[in-house]
Amino acid sequence: MKPSELERFRARVDAALDVALRALADSSAGDSRPVAVDPCCVGPQGRVDAVQQHAVDAGWRETLLREKRRLEAARTRLDEGTFGACCRCDEPIAPERLEADPGAPFCAACQAEIEAGRAAD
Repeated sequence: MKPSELERFRARVDAALDVALRALADSSAGDSRPVAVDPCCVGPQGRVDAVQQHAVDAGWRETLLREKRRLEAARTRLDEGTFGACCRCDEPIAPERLEADPGAPFCAACQAEIEAGRAAD
């Protein structure tokens, strides 16, 4: 991969990581607090809704953490000079795939095999 392409991908990875970090900071505000519902003011359905919303918020936070880790790994690959090579088979990742997802660690063939293995479990 050309140095100019690597710099362009570095900028895209850094921008995506910045977005993920901001979203993660925004989601952290109330996620770790226990669900607090005043039973005098809210009926049983309101308590269920509060617990469900808390679970959704926790799931979103976990998704953001996974994305942050993926993008940090992509930045490490950029620093080490291995960006653009599949982490599984070491073959080049298609530029179109990296354009769509600069954090992609695997080529399309390896990603399909990984997903097929998960589906079989």
